[in-house]
Amino acid sequence: MKVAFCRYESSREAHSNVSDVLDAEEINQVEKLENEFSSYIGSEYALATSHGTSALHLAMLALDLKRGDKIVCSVNAHPKVPEVVRHFDAEPIFIDIDSQTYNINLDKLEVYLEDNKAKKLKAVIVTHVAGQCVDLERLYTMAEIYDVKIVEDASEALGATYKGKKIGSTGADITCFNFSSHLKKDVCNGGMLVSNSLEIIERAKLLSSHGMTRDENSLEYIYDVVDIGFDYSMSQLDAAYIRAQIKEQDKNLKRVQEIAQMYNKALSEVNHITIPKSSDEHPYSLYIIKVDKNRDSFALELKKHGVEVGLHYIPLHFLSYYKNKYSLKVNNFPVALTSYQQIMSLPIYPSMQDKEVQYVIDKIKSVASTRV
Repeated sequence: MKVAFCRYESSREAHSNVSDVLDAEEINQVEKLENEFSSYIGSEYALATSHGTSALHLAMLALDLKRGDKIVCSVNAHPKVPEVVRHFDAEPIFIDIDSQTYNINLDKLEVYLEDNKAKKLKAVIVTHVAGQCVDLERLYTMAEIYDVKIVEDASEALGATYKGKKIGSTGADITCFNFSSHLKKDVCNGGMLVSNSLEIIERAKLLSSHGMTRDENSLEYIYDVVDIGFDYSMSQLDAAYIRAQIKEQDKNLKRVQEIAQMYNKALSEVNHITIPKSSDEHPYSLYIIKVDKNRDSFALELKKHGVEVGLHYIPLHFLSYYKNKYSLKVNNFPVALTSYQQIMSLPIYPSMQDKEVQYVIDKIKSVASTRV
């Protein structure tokens, strides 16, 4: 048997929506997606983008990021996070992580903010690893005290909640979603930027279309350019497909949590394996285990048996560009270093069958039993 790390989901409604686009039905799929998404999340505004990275880059534009500004982020994040910062010739500041959730360590973040009060410090980008959140109330309080904006990277947190409220409606200045996230590539691409700030969303909307403005009462081909923007627009086909995904998301999350409980029950007592720390609101968008030694050889053994696994993420200070640019040492972030050497993401997605879950469990137990 082969169990892929991820398998894309397609529904009858997705096919129907895409057919509407191909049949030239007069339906603005992007506009409908934005309205449906803001209703689903509970945010005031939503702006669709071509990719998740586009949403994050647009967030930096909306915050008017400039050369020399500083953006704080976790050292355990996808490379797109510091990448969008560097495109402005601004500086990413890396913070070590919590050993159980793999999210940014708020204690260390607070120490940094306290010791580095400056106008150049613009924002904190918080990545919700596996869809699990930090203590957001504490984070937002820190943002007020130190006068920084909060941007949430919710690439793995679509439908996830914090104290009953969906991520994207809990109080961040901007939240960015990704509909085809790292190692979970789908047949479509797309991102979403959400905010409760009309000022932020209007600036983002302007810059998402080359900084162009048009007079609604004038001819359509008459336009002006009032700022430097780019083209971040989502296609009608992508929007049509994603609309169906949003309708299925809560049901899909429920199935994923069922799979997570199967893993939890079967793997909790397995030698050399540590399962994720559970919580009532953990969405298990990723199921991240720890292997106490020789993670890569463990993963290779699983691969031989047809089980694909992932890694979230390689710490940013391990990557040549950031390591060389900022003279970073491997031991600069000890928790991220230790976690990186042990963590592994198991297959988990709604269409995964029970027999596939059991196969993954059996193979993990089999490989673990050979370890000393």
